[in-house]
Amino acid sequence: MATQTKARKTDETVKKRALRKAVAKAKPRKKNDKLRILLVSAEVNPFSQTGGLGEVASSLPVAVNELGTAEMAVVTPLYECVGQQYRKDFEFICHINVPVAWRSQYAGLFKYVYRGVTHYFIDNEYYFKRGGLYGYYDDAERFAFFCRAVLELMPYMDFKPDILHSNDWHTALVPIYYKLYYMYAEGDDYSYIQNLITIHNIEYQGKYDGHLLEDVFGIPGNQYFTLEWGGCVNLMFGAMAYSDKISTVSRTYAEELKSPEHACGLQDAVRRFEYKLTGIVNGIDTVVYNPATAPALFEHYDADSYEKKVLNKTGLQKLIGLPEREDVPMITMVTRLAWHKGLDILKQAMPRIIKEDVQFVLLGTGEPEYEGFFRDMQAAYPDKVRAIIAFNKDMSQKLFAAGDIYMMPSHSEPCGLGQMMAMRYGTIPVVRNVGGLNDTVHEGEEGNGFVCPVHTGEALADATVRAIKAYGDKERWKAIVRRAMTEDWSWSASAKKYIELYREMAENAK
Repeated sequence: MATQTKARKTDETVKKRALRKAVAKAKPRKKNDKLRILLVSAEVNPFSQTGGLGEVASSLPVAVNELGTAEMAVVTPLYECVGQQYRKDFEFICHINVPVAWRSQYAGLFKYVYRGVTHYFIDNEYYFKRGGLYGYYDDAERFAFFCRAVLELMPYMDFKPDILHSNDWHTALVPIYYKLYYMYAEGDDYSYIQNLITIHNIEYQGKYDGHLLEDVFGIPGNQYFTLEWGGCVNLMFGAMAYSDKISTVSRTYAEELKSPEHACGLQDAVRRFEYKLTGIVNGIDTVVYNPATAPALFEHYDADSYEKKVLNKTGLQKLIGLPEREDVPMITMVTRLAWHKGLDILKQAMPRIIKEDVQFVLLGTGEPEYEGFFRDMQAAYPDKVRAIIAFNKDMSQKLFAAGDIYMMPSHSEPCGLGQMMAMRYGTIPVVRNVGGLNDTVHEGEEGNGFVCPVHTGEALADATVRAIKAYGDKERWKAIVRRAMTEDWSWSASAKKYIELYREMAENAK
């Protein structure tokens, strides 16, 4: 026992020395030095992805670094799904043991530069060598380990951040652990680091029974009141309380989070921390989503060669067995098949929409109710409807390029990327006026889409029919498409706003 205690103290001494050395390298900073931001994300495309978070964690760092006034690196778990084509070039940095409450767990650190961005991967096969990213009985412990490992491994990274930018509940413990255990670590000045938490979707909050506080999260019971919301440990609430700033992914969503309809029980907390909150609309990766170069397309085109777009429609029609018609307006939809995507009102609207001279192609997986509905629609209208029940990124780009109208009737859409991707391809969205859809799509004389103002099947059908009629006016339609394709959907504008926020935070740290 004495030997183990001595070894533990030796490990802690080595760690503190490394940390002290890292901090000394990072400070003092000159006024015009680049800001350093470490983005902490549970998924990063192309290494791991289940949704929009992976896109953001991939694209934002590239845009920030390209602007040249700040430098961003990324840290993420090393999941089983990370491909060998990347792993073969990983650089091993070190391994340490990380405390997870009473446990001491191995954590390996690897480094890889992709698209000019340094990515750090945290390795632990017990937690991350699994078939999926989320949805396991021990997710609380898995991501408690990840958050603690980020902070424990920072001294060994060749990147000393001014800002820790965490994302969603999986990384919510980063600002919490930082304030509890690292900010005022004895002999080590961590106090200059600021914490930002971005809420991508407040529906997912990381809610756990209070008995996990000490046993899994390693946080003393007397801190329960700082993390409790709604009678349980709520990690998203805790991150909001402990972070210096809170951001979300559109201006409208930032306002919506103050209301019970959209905040999933956290509206009072959002109002409490409103002084920290800002909304910044996401961008999209305009290199990946580029109709002039995307390899998945049947024919490349841009805003000046829009007439070639129709070849993607006829190519898709041939591929999936629909009648090959250039003149028919094709409605496409790429989505998770879930209630919050507005599929309940789409079901109500479909009988009226399908009476029009249209084709409808859906790509997605999800709730059995909706998978069954669209399969039934295909069976009932084999010359008009195709339901591709799958997750296929190659096919999604084909649908973005082939469609004329893009369906996105979400109940809630914090930002939404699909509508921007569709417009990049000249496919005009029909949307609800919620969240980021309200910030990016507008209808009218200089509009770039069609808006459903109330959440009913009748209103959605009306908006869709307006789009179909506009498609019939070729000059008007061409003008709408050009406006949509030539708007700046890149991350550049959003990255500038993030850098402004990072700079404000860094100034507040002085």
